[in-house]
Amino acid sequence: MTMLHIIWSIIVGFIVGLIARAVVPGADRMGSVATTILGVLGSVIGGLIGRLVSKPPEGSKVHPAGFFMSLLGAIVLLVIWRYVH
Repeated sequence: MTMLHIIWSIIVGFIVGLIARAVVPGADRMGSVATTILGVLGSVIGGLIGRLVSKPPEGSKVHPAGFFMSLLGAIVLLVIWRYVH
């Protein structure tokens, strides 16, 4: 993994976390770091689910449903977080 890939994952994770918090109604006591962690973990979980459902074509760098599955994973994590916390 290169440094640029890690930085890009953090930026996309922050954006996914923000969208997930906007989609799920209710107030959250999360800062920007927790939102980023939510988005990154949601992306990982969504990516794993996406790869279980359908494998990406050989040599492709991006899964076709990557952003949608990342958002879905972040929403699921946010709902779980609310029930646990």
